[in-house]
Amino acid sequence: MKGFSQEYSDLPDYILKITKEIWEDRGLSTLHRYYAPDLPMRFPSGVVTGNRAVIDGTLATLAEFPDRQLLGEDVIWSGDDEVGFLSSHRNVSTGTHTGHGIYGPPTGRKFVARAIADCAAKDNVIYDEWLIRDAGGIVRQLGMKPKRFARDQIKREGGADRAVRPFHPRDDVQGGYVSRGNDNEWGARLADILTRIMEKDFTVFRHEYDRACRVEHPGAVGGWSFDFVETEWMRLRSSFPTATFDIHHQIGRSDTAQPHRAAVRWSLTGKHSGFGAFGAPTGAEVHIMGITHAEFGPFGLRREFTLWDEVAIWKQIHLHTGACE
Repeated sequence: MKGFSQEYSDLPDYILKITKEIWEDRGLSTLHRYYAPDLPMRFPSGVVTGNRAVIDGTLATLAEFPDRQLLGEDVIWSGDDEVGFLSSHRNVSTGTHTGHGIYGPPTGRKFVARAIADCAAKDNVIYDEWLIRDAGGIVRQLGMKPKRFARDQIKREGGADRAVRPFHPRDDVQGGYVSRGNDNEWGARLADILTRIMEKDFTVFRHEYDRACRVEHPGAVGGWSFDFVETEWMRLRSSFPTATFDIHHQIGRSDTAQPHRAAVRWSLTGKHSGFGAFGAPTGAEVHIMGITHAEFGPFGLRREFTLWDEVAIWKQIHLHTGACE
């Protein structure tokens, strides 16, 4: 790859190796080299700018979970040497809560949860990023509930007036990456499936999914076949029935020794105006950052991995209702 160290054979090799170097090998200082000084990182919980903030955040996480591991599950990517690359990296994160941090006093509990990071890279440097962790899954495995955790988080941050605001497009910054992905048929197919779900066409599951599909969703939950996936998506969409759905980036790939794969980054923005996964409607303005990965087989979509951040959603609802006071 032009501009990248010769030790990396391709973009997935680059992403997997630097992730291990940063986390398992404790190479936090390498972030000065791998991350641009003015890099914007967008989390559902907010925006962080600059590699120094990333280093400090990584250090705090490792202090809270000293045995933290990030196991690279897949890298779905697009781009080229000239325009740069976008890596959608799905990993399985594990750790034991033995230190103080954002999750409170040590519980001694272990967790296993997924994260997906969309990273723009060029010339051996990551310069733009979107990252979603399964915060709800982590919270639950540490013995807490996302709704209550979000309320307590606001209090720890000094109350509603001083609390860090979750990410919203109005707060976004330009990081330099402007591509929308590629035009591969599998990315287009996943984008169409998600669009139909958000248009409330729930026949899509029986038309497009393999009957034996495996689906992994926020809260570290997973299930099989149509009933599970249909219920999961219905409970999200019914909570925000009038929210606007947008697709921001889509990638499709057909690689040797791999199933056809796709990665789509999307969002829902609008009012909490319906009953569903987030209780009775409150009228709160909510922005949901989502990323979906999928694998396709001869009978349709056979594996789906979707993430959004339940804690960030509850935090927006609490800030609106004043339930944090």
